Amino acid sequence: MAVVNRKKRKRILFIVIPLLIIIGILSYYQLLYKSPQVDNGIATLQMVFDKHRHIVTSVRFMPGDSLVVTSSVDSTIKIWKILSGEIVKEIKQASGIAYMDLSDDGTYAVTGGYDSTVRLWSMSDGALIKEFKGHSGTVWHTAISADNKKIASGGNDGIVNLWDVETGNLLHKLQGHKRIVWSVKFSPDGSQIASASFDFAIKLWNVVDGKLVWDNQEHKETVVDIAFSHDGKMLASTSDDKTIKLWNVAEHKLIRTMKVAEHVQAIAFSADDKRLITGGRDKPMIGEFLQEIFGDSKFNPGVSARLWDIETGTLLQTFSKHGNDVMDVAYSHNGKWIATASADQTVVLWGLNR
Repeated sequence: MAVVNRKKRKRILFIVIPLLIIIGILSYYQLLYKSPQVDNGIATLQMVFDKHRHIVTSVRFMPGDSLVVTSSVDSTIKIWKILSGEIVKEIKQASGIAYMDLSDDGTYAVTGGYDSTVRLWSMSDGALIKEFKGHSGTVWHTAISADNKKIASGGNDGIVNLWDVETGNLLHKLQGHKRIVWSVKFSPDGSQIASASFDFAIKLWNVVDGKLVWDNQEHKETVVDIAFSHDGKMLASTSDDKTIKLWNVAEHKLIRTMKVAEHVQAIAFSADDKRLITGGRDKPMIGEFLQEIFGDSKFNPGVSARLWDIETGTLLQTFSKHGNDVMDVAYSHNGKWIATASADQTVVLWGLNR
Protein backbone atom coordinates (compact mmCIF):
# COMPACT_ATOMS: atom_id res chain seq x y z
CA MET A 1 0.00 0.00 0.00
CA ALA A 2 2.82 2.40 0.89
CA VAL A 3 4.41 1.82 -2.52
CA VAL A 4 1.12 2.63 -4.26
CA ASN A 5 0.71 5.85 -2.25
CA ARG A 6 4.24 6.96 -3.09
CA LYS A 7 3.54 6.44 -6.79
CA LYS A 8 0.33 8.48 -6.54
CA ARG A 9 2.16 11.30 -4.78
CA LYS A 10 4.85 11.31 -7.48
CA ARG A 11 2.22 11.49 -10.23
CA ILE A 12 0.48 14.35 -8.44
CA LEU A 13 3.74 16.21 -7.93
CA PHE A 14 4.65 15.59 -11.56
CA ILE A 15 1.47 17.47 -12.54
CA VAL A 16 1.26 20.09 -9.77
CA ILE A 17 4.85 21.36 -9.76
CA PRO A 18 4.98 22.28 -13.50
CA LEU A 19 1.52 23.82 -13.16
CA LEU A 20 2.66 25.98 -10.25
CA ILE A 21 5.72 27.06 -12.22
CA ILE A 22 3.55 28.06 -15.19
CA ILE A 23 1.13 29.95 -12.94
CA GLY A 24 4.07 31.71 -11.32
CA ILE A 25 5.54 32.79 -14.64
CA LEU A 26 2.19 33.99 -15.95
CA SER A 27 1.46 35.86 -12.73
CA TYR A 28 4.85 37.55 -12.85
CA TYR A 29 4.40 38.86 -16.38
CA GLN A 30 0.81 39.93 -15.82
CA LEU A 31 1.09 41.45 -12.35
CA LEU A 32 4.74 42.29 -11.64
CA TYR A 33 6.93 42.58 -14.77
CA LYS A 34 7.74 46.00 -16.15
CA SER A 35 10.50 47.13 -18.49
CA PRO A 36 13.20 49.38 -17.01
CA GLN A 37 11.82 52.83 -16.28
CA VAL A 38 13.38 56.28 -16.52
CA ASP A 39 11.93 59.30 -14.74
CA ASN A 40 13.78 62.57 -15.21
CA GLY A 41 10.74 64.67 -14.34
CA ILE A 42 10.35 65.75 -17.96
CA ALA A 43 6.70 64.76 -18.43
CA THR A 44 3.62 65.06 -16.21
CA LEU A 45 0.22 63.45 -16.72
CA GLN A 46 -2.30 66.16 -17.64
CA MET A 47 -5.46 64.58 -19.03
CA VAL A 48 -7.00 61.24 -20.03
CA PHE A 49 -9.50 61.24 -22.92
CA ASP A 50 -11.65 58.15 -22.41
CA LYS A 51 -14.82 58.46 -24.53
CA HIS A 52 -13.82 56.13 -27.37
CA ARG A 53 -15.40 52.69 -27.33
CA HIS A 54 -12.69 50.73 -29.10
CA ILE A 55 -8.95 50.86 -29.89
CA VAL A 56 -7.73 54.42 -30.52
CA THR A 57 -5.73 54.25 -33.73
CA SER A 58 -4.31 57.75 -34.14
CA VAL A 59 -3.88 61.12 -32.46
CA ARG A 60 -2.96 64.57 -33.79
CA PHE A 61 -2.70 68.14 -32.45
CA MET A 62 -4.63 70.83 -34.30
CA PRO A 63 -2.70 73.99 -35.24
CA GLY A 64 -2.52 76.20 -32.15
CA ASP A 65 -2.42 73.10 -29.91
CA SER A 66 -5.70 73.88 -28.14
CA LEU A 67 -7.44 70.84 -29.67
CA VAL A 68 -6.57 67.15 -30.05
CA VAL A 69 -7.98 64.98 -32.84
CA THR A 70 -8.32 61.21 -32.43
CA SER A 71 -9.64 58.27 -34.45
CA SER A 72 -10.79 54.83 -33.42
CA VAL A 73 -11.93 51.40 -34.51
CA ASP A 74 -15.29 52.58 -33.10
CA SER A 75 -15.71 54.40 -36.48
CA THR A 76 -15.38 57.93 -35.08
CA ILE A 77 -13.09 60.93 -35.25
CA LYS A 78 -13.30 63.03 -32.09
CA ILE A 79 -12.04 66.57 -31.52
CA TRP A 80 -11.26 67.39 -27.88
CA LYS A 81 -10.41 70.54 -25.96
CA ILE A 82 -6.92 69.93 -24.69
CA LEU A 83 -7.37 71.42 -21.22
CA SER A 84 -10.91 70.33 -20.33
CA GLY A 85 -11.25 67.06 -22.25
CA GLU A 86 -14.57 68.24 -23.70
CA ILE A 87 -15.53 66.78 -27.08
CA VAL A 88 -16.32 69.66 -29.44
CA LYS A 89 -17.01 67.62 -32.57
CA GLU A 90 -17.50 63.99 -33.58
CA ILE A 91 -17.35 62.61 -37.11
CA LYS A 92 -18.74 59.15 -37.86
CA GLN A 93 -17.97 56.92 -40.81
CA ALA A 94 -19.43 53.63 -41.99
CA SER A 95 -16.53 51.42 -40.94
CA GLY A 96 -13.84 51.27 -38.28
CA ILE A 97 -10.95 53.68 -38.73
CA ALA A 98 -7.59 51.95 -38.99
CA TYR A 99 -5.70 55.25 -39.20
CA MET A 100 -6.19 59.00 -39.60
CA ASP A 101 -3.88 61.78 -40.70
CA LEU A 102 -4.53 65.49 -40.25
CA SER A 103 -3.46 68.13 -42.74
CA ASP A 104 -0.82 70.57 -41.51
CA ASP A 105 -3.30 73.46 -41.54
CA GLY A 106 -6.02 71.45 -39.77
CA THR A 107 -8.43 71.76 -42.70
CA TYR A 108 -8.74 68.06 -43.54
CA ALA A 109 -8.59 64.63 -41.99
CA VAL A 110 -7.96 61.59 -44.16
CA THR A 111 -8.90 58.13 -42.89
CA GLY A 112 -8.14 54.56 -43.87
CA GLY A 113 -10.89 52.06 -43.21
CA TYR A 114 -11.49 48.37 -42.73
CA ASP A 115 -13.80 48.57 -45.76
CA SER A 116 -10.86 49.26 -48.17
CA THR A 117 -11.85 52.93 -48.53
CA VAL A 118 -9.88 56.14 -48.05
CA ARG A 119 -12.02 59.11 -46.98
CA LEU A 120 -11.33 62.85 -46.90
CA TRP A 121 -13.18 64.89 -44.26
CA SER A 122 -13.70 68.61 -43.64
CA MET A 123 -12.66 69.45 -40.09
CA SER A 124 -14.73 72.65 -40.00
CA ASP A 125 -18.14 70.99 -40.41
CA GLY A 126 -17.37 67.25 -40.35
CA ALA A 127 -18.58 66.75 -43.92
CA LEU A 128 -17.34 63.90 -46.10
CA ILE A 129 -15.62 65.51 -49.07
CA LYS A 130 -14.47 62.55 -51.12
CA GLU A 131 -13.96 58.78 -51.10
CA PHE A 132 -11.02 57.04 -52.77
CA LYS A 133 -11.50 53.40 -53.72
CA GLY A 134 -8.77 51.21 -55.15
CA HIS A 135 -7.34 49.10 -52.36
CA SER A 136 -8.29 45.51 -51.63
CA GLY A 137 -8.43 44.83 -47.90
CA THR A 138 -7.93 47.14 -44.94
CA VAL A 139 -6.26 50.52 -45.52
CA TRP A 140 -3.88 50.59 -42.55
CA HIS A 141 -2.30 53.98 -43.11
CA THR A 142 -2.92 57.31 -44.79
CA ALA A 143 -1.06 60.57 -45.22
CA ILE A 144 -1.86 63.96 -46.74
CA SER A 145 0.82 66.17 -48.27
CA ALA A 146 1.72 69.53 -46.75
CA ASP A 147 0.08 71.42 -49.64
CA ASN A 148 -3.16 69.37 -49.27
CA LYS A 149 -2.98 68.30 -52.92
CA LYS A 150 -2.11 64.60 -52.58
CA ILE A 151 -3.01 61.64 -50.39
CA ALA A 152 -0.97 58.47 -49.93
CA SER A 153 -2.43 55.24 -48.60
CA GLY A 154 -1.20 51.71 -47.90
CA GLY A 155 -2.71 48.52 -46.62
CA ASN A 156 -3.32 44.79 -46.79
CA ASP A 157 -2.74 44.57 -50.54
CA GLY A 158 0.91 45.66 -50.18
CA ILE A 159 0.38 48.62 -52.51
CA VAL A 160 0.98 52.33 -51.91
CA ASN A 161 -1.60 54.41 -53.75
CA LEU A 162 -1.04 58.09 -54.52
CA TRP A 163 -4.23 60.11 -55.05
CA ASP A 164 -5.04 63.57 -56.40
CA VAL A 165 -7.18 65.36 -53.80
CA GLU A 166 -9.00 67.68 -56.20
CA THR A 167 -9.98 65.12 -58.84
CA GLY A 168 -9.94 61.92 -56.80
CA ASN A 169 -7.84 60.28 -59.51
CA LEU A 170 -5.22 57.65 -58.78
CA LEU A 171 -1.88 59.18 -59.78
CA HIS A 172 0.44 56.26 -59.03
CA LYS A 173 0.12 52.69 -57.84
CA LEU A 174 3.46 52.06 -56.17
CA GLN A 175 4.21 48.34 -56.22
CA GLY A 176 7.26 46.70 -54.71
CA HIS A 177 6.38 45.62 -51.19
CA LYS A 178 5.79 41.89 -50.82
CA ARG A 179 3.41 42.09 -47.85
CA ILE A 180 1.15 44.49 -45.90
CA VAL A 181 2.07 48.19 -45.93
CA TRP A 182 1.79 49.47 -42.36
CA SER A 183 2.84 53.09 -42.76
CA VAL A 184 3.14 55.80 -45.41
CA LYS A 185 4.53 59.32 -44.93
CA PHE A 186 5.18 62.31 -47.19
CA SER A 187 8.48 64.15 -46.91
CA PRO A 188 7.93 67.72 -45.64
CA ASP A 189 8.50 69.19 -49.11
CA GLY A 190 6.09 66.69 -50.67
CA SER A 191 8.61 65.37 -53.17
CA GLN A 192 8.88 61.84 -51.74
CA ILE A 193 6.83 59.15 -50.00
CA ALA A 194 8.27 56.68 -47.53
CA SER A 195 6.54 53.36 -46.89
CA ALA A 196 7.07 50.63 -44.27
CA SER A 197 5.98 47.03 -44.54
CA PHE A 198 5.48 43.58 -43.06
CA ASP A 199 8.20 42.49 -45.52
CA PHE A 200 10.85 44.17 -43.24
CA ALA A 201 11.50 46.91 -45.83
CA ILE A 202 11.38 50.69 -45.96
CA LYS A 203 10.98 52.13 -49.44
CA LEU A 204 11.36 55.71 -50.63
CA TRP A 205 9.49 56.81 -53.76
CA ASN A 206 9.50 59.91 -55.95
CA VAL A 207 6.07 61.54 -56.00
CA VAL A 208 6.34 63.00 -59.52
CA ASP A 209 7.14 59.80 -61.42
CA GLY A 210 6.48 57.10 -58.82
CA LYS A 211 9.99 55.69 -59.14
CA LEU A 212 11.65 53.81 -56.28
CA VAL A 213 14.76 55.68 -55.09
CA TRP A 214 15.71 53.74 -51.95
CA ASP A 215 15.00 50.14 -50.94
CA ASN A 216 16.06 49.83 -47.30
CA GLN A 217 16.23 46.22 -46.07
CA GLU A 218 18.18 46.68 -42.84
CA HIS A 219 15.47 45.92 -40.27
CA LYS A 220 15.24 42.25 -39.24
CA GLU A 221 11.46 42.19 -38.64
CA THR A 222 8.30 44.05 -39.67
CA VAL A 223 8.71 47.82 -39.97
CA VAL A 224 5.59 49.23 -38.33
CA ASP A 225 5.93 53.02 -38.49
CA ILE A 226 8.09 55.73 -40.01
CA ALA A 227 8.37 59.52 -39.64
CA PHE A 228 10.26 62.30 -41.38
CA SER A 229 11.93 64.99 -39.33
CA HIS A 230 10.43 68.45 -39.90
CA ASP A 231 13.51 69.58 -41.81
CA GLY A 232 13.28 66.48 -44.03
CA LYS A 233 16.86 65.40 -43.32
CA MET A 234 16.08 62.37 -41.17
CA LEU A 235 13.74 59.41 -41.35
CA ALA A 236 12.92 57.44 -38.21
CA SER A 237 11.63 53.86 -38.26
CA THR A 238 10.20 51.46 -35.67
CA SER A 239 10.16 47.69 -35.93
CA ASP A 240 9.16 44.37 -34.43
CA ASP A 241 12.91 43.72 -34.17
CA LYS A 242 12.75 45.95 -31.04
CA THR A 243 14.76 48.80 -32.53
CA ILE A 244 14.24 52.42 -33.46
CA LYS A 245 16.50 53.52 -36.29
CA LEU A 246 17.41 57.00 -37.52
CA TRP A 247 18.39 57.42 -41.15
CA ASN A 248 20.06 60.14 -43.19
CA VAL A 249 17.58 60.64 -46.06
CA ALA A 250 19.96 62.27 -48.55
CA GLU A 251 22.76 59.73 -48.08
CA HIS A 252 20.52 56.69 -47.39
CA LYS A 253 22.66 55.85 -44.36
CA LEU A 254 21.97 54.73 -40.81
CA ILE A 255 22.65 57.41 -38.20
CA ARG A 256 21.76 55.60 -34.98
CA THR A 257 19.93 52.61 -33.50
CA MET A 258 18.07 52.62 -30.17
CA LYS A 259 17.00 49.28 -28.65
CA VAL A 260 13.95 48.52 -26.50
CA ALA A 261 12.53 45.51 -24.68
CA GLU A 262 9.34 45.27 -26.74
CA HIS A 263 8.36 46.10 -30.27
CA VAL A 264 7.75 49.73 -31.25
CA GLN A 265 4.85 50.69 -33.50
CA ALA A 266 4.55 54.49 -33.43
CA ILE A 267 6.97 57.40 -33.70
CA ALA A 268 6.95 61.21 -33.97
CA PHE A 269 9.54 63.98 -33.98
CA SER A 270 9.36 67.07 -31.80
CA ALA A 271 8.87 70.32 -33.71
CA ASP A 272 12.54 71.24 -33.27
CA ASP A 273 13.70 67.74 -34.34
CA LYS A 274 15.67 67.30 -31.10
CA ARG A 275 13.51 64.57 -29.55
CA LEU A 276 11.55 61.49 -30.53
CA ILE A 277 8.48 60.03 -28.87
CA THR A 278 7.86 56.33 -29.52
CA GLY A 279 5.03 54.02 -28.53
CA GLY A 280 4.39 50.31 -28.72
CA ARG A 281 3.82 47.15 -26.74
CA ASP A 282 3.72 47.51 -22.98
CA LYS A 283 4.66 43.87 -22.32
CA PRO A 284 6.99 41.20 -23.75
CA MET A 285 5.50 38.31 -25.69
CA ILE A 286 4.13 36.38 -22.68
CA GLY A 287 2.55 39.53 -21.27
CA GLU A 288 0.98 40.31 -24.64
CA PHE A 289 -0.48 36.82 -24.79
CA LEU A 290 -1.96 37.24 -21.31
CA GLN A 291 -3.46 40.61 -22.22
CA GLU A 292 -5.26 38.98 -25.11
CA ILE A 293 -6.82 36.55 -22.63
CA PHE A 294 -7.38 38.69 -19.53
CA GLY A 295 -7.74 42.16 -21.06
CA ASP A 296 -5.95 45.42 -20.29
CA SER A 297 -3.28 45.38 -17.58
CA LYS A 298 -4.94 47.95 -15.35
CA PHE A 299 -3.12 46.80 -12.21
CA ASN A 300 0.32 46.64 -13.78
CA PRO A 301 0.56 48.93 -16.81
CA GLY A 302 3.82 48.38 -18.63
CA VAL A 303 6.16 50.84 -20.32
CA SER A 304 4.27 51.71 -23.50
CA ALA A 305 5.99 54.95 -24.62
CA ARG A 306 9.47 56.44 -24.47
CA LEU A 307 11.01 59.87 -25.03
CA TRP A 308 14.45 60.01 -26.66
CA ASP A 309 17.20 62.55 -27.25
CA ILE A 310 18.00 62.40 -30.96
CA GLU A 311 21.58 63.69 -30.83
CA THR A 312 22.77 61.13 -28.30
CA GLY A 313 20.14 58.38 -28.48
CA THR A 314 19.62 58.71 -24.71
CA LEU A 315 16.34 57.51 -23.22
CA LEU A 316 14.96 60.56 -21.39
CA GLN A 317 11.61 59.36 -20.04
CA THR A 318 9.37 56.29 -19.95
CA PHE A 319 5.56 56.35 -19.79
CA SER A 320 3.48 53.73 -17.98
CA LYS A 321 -0.11 54.98 -17.79
CA HIS A 322 -1.77 52.81 -20.44
CA GLY A 323 -3.12 49.34 -19.74
CA ASN A 324 -2.34 48.13 -23.26
CA ASP A 325 -0.26 48.93 -26.35
CA VAL A 326 0.25 52.49 -27.57
CA MET A 327 -0.93 52.62 -31.20
CA ASP A 328 0.05 56.20 -32.07
CA VAL A 329 1.94 59.16 -30.64
CA ALA A 330 1.99 62.89 -31.36
CA TYR A 331 4.12 65.87 -30.37
CA SER A 332 2.47 69.30 -30.15
CA HIS A 333 3.60 72.11 -32.42
CA ASN A 334 4.72 74.26 -29.47
CA GLY A 335 6.69 71.43 -27.88
CA LYS A 336 4.71 71.57 -24.62
CA TRP A 337 2.60 68.42 -25.01
CA ILE A 338 2.81 64.76 -25.95
CA ALA A 339 -0.23 62.59 -26.67
CA THR A 340 -0.33 58.78 -26.64
CA ALA A 341 -3.24 56.81 -28.15
CA SER A 342 -3.82 53.27 -26.98
CA ALA A 343 -5.53 49.95 -27.53
CA ASP A 344 -6.95 50.47 -24.01
CA GLN A 345 -9.42 52.92 -25.66
CA THR A 346 -7.86 56.02 -24.12
CA VAL A 347 -5.63 58.91 -25.15
CA VAL A 348 -3.29 60.37 -22.52
CA LEU A 349 -2.03 63.95 -22.64
CA TRP A 350 1.35 64.61 -21.07
CA GLY A 351 2.74 68.06 -20.24
CA LEU A 352 6.44 68.60 -20.83
CA ASN A 353 8.26 70.49 -18.10
CA ARG A 354 11.43 70.98 -20.13
